[in-house]
Amino acid sequence: MRRTRVAGTDLLPRFAERVPLDVFGMKVDGLPYGTYEDLPQHVMHAELAKRRVYLHPYRWTSLGLALIEAMTLGMPVVALAATEAIEAVPPEAGVLSTKVHVLADALAEFAGDPERASQAGKAARAAALARYGLDRFLRDWDRLLSEV
Repeated sequence: MRRTRVAGTDLLPRFAERVPLDVFGMKVDGLPYGTYEDLPQHVMHAELAKRRVYLHPYRWTSLGLALIEAMTLGMPVVALAATEAIEAVPPEAGVLSTKVHVLADALAEFAGDPERASQAGKAARAAALARYGLDRFLRDWDRLLSEV
């Protein structure tokens, strides 16, 4: 809450008009949504995986680990078209826009269509593993070490 515009928490009421929200993080207690305060990572991943779609409302931040974690868990992404999200999330993996009503519509569509959410989630997972996964990382290091 202390980083309202940066973290996009000022937009949450508009999204909550369309779908129920669960908010994970530090200092989220007191929000009028389901809140999960600073869970251990393995618990957070298990809880996130029970949701149908991941909302990433950040305006000003580097690429958030939470975004990549959600994609790796097979969650479709709905995100503001800002920061590195525009490079990290391919079109088949979710919806990115600068328009809040477009994002709210996408949240409602994913929440209401399990098959579409599943397809986009599979694409999100594949994209995250291809770009940020350990296999890609190790291949890059092996190639660099062989060149040096």
